[in-house]
Amino acid sequence: MKKSTIAYITIPLLVLSTIACNRSKAADSDKEIEKTAIVKVDSVEKKTVLTIDTLDFNKRMIALSNNDTTGRWPVKAPYPLPGALLPYNRIIAYYGNLYSTRMGILGEIPRKQMLAKLQGEVAKWQAADSTVKAIPALHYIAVTAQGAPGKNNMYRMRMPFKQIDTIISWAKPINALVFLDIQVGHSTVKAEVAELEQYLSMPNVHLGIDPEFSMKNGERPGSKIGHFTAADINDAIDILAKIVRKNKLTPKVLVIHRFTQGMVKNYKEIKTVPEVQIVMDMDGFGSQVLKKDSYISYIYREPVQFTGFKLFYKNDNKNNWKIYTPEQLVKFTPKPIYIQYQ
Repeated sequence: MKKSTIAYITIPLLVLSTIACNRSKAADSDKEIEKTAIVKVDSVEKKTVLTIDTLDFNKRMIALSNNDTTGRWPVKAPYPLPGALLPYNRIIAYYGNLYSTRMGILGEIPRKQMLAKLQGEVAKWQAADSTVKAIPALHYIAVTAQGAPGKNNMYRMRMPFKQIDTIISWAKPINALVFLDIQVGHSTVKAEVAELEQYLSMPNVHLGIDPEFSMKNGERPGSKIGHFTAADINDAIDILAKIVRKNKLTPKVLVIHRFTQGMVKNYKEIKTVPEVQIVMDMDGFGSQVLKKDSYISYIYREPVQFTGFKLFYKNDNKNNWKIYTPEQLVKFTPKPIYIQYQ
């Protein structure tokens, strides 16, 4: 469904080849998740309980399941901490890297044109489903898999922090979320996510991880499709949950790309916690029939928490294919709550 290709990222004094990325216990419905805050009044500490409206949350999750009758959806999981983005918002993200025009719309066209185009997509999604607020996001590949080992023999390259700073500055004028995406190569999720803690500690910065380029047996990224185990994904969840607790943040969103059965192992062992909201994103390009079949096979039939869908401006529109419209995708079961354009 999706083929890896080698793109080239040029950095001053350095040219490297890069891979182009083209259950916990069920919560009781009659209980509310609680978050305790300590408030000092006249030097006396008082406890204030912050809660979410669980009846509204349940109603929204049922609507998102689009009348699924199998019992898979909505997924039973702990209620999120107050301030959660999902299911109250649908995230519309532009994906890419500023060093390459081949890795996605983010980096392919000039900033002003890109932001205007993104806002246009947000408006289309809002029109297609007025029951969920559509919000923009910039999804930046902060660690790119490499076709060469590099000085650390890790087959991955970390983007300079100044590039992340640029993306964050671009997001501000349109009040967009920022996602930092990781292609680990021969490294690990734990090692790469830990390097980004200063950014993930910001309220509007979230995380994406890509199993395609996780090469556990020493292969060159791009030579075959890699995978993550539930343990890899749980490492990311643990780090994000710790960051949320440490900094008293609202829940983080974790996006996991997937377009084959083997890319995610032991999905039932992926943990769900109040601090992190997990999106299994249906990646890959192809015909509408093939993409829907993949969505059913790997996303619908292996429920984790929330679902996403990736759209390719170029590769979904070739070979007489047609890119899915928002109106078509909101009819899917479950409805995708995260949409990514490449």
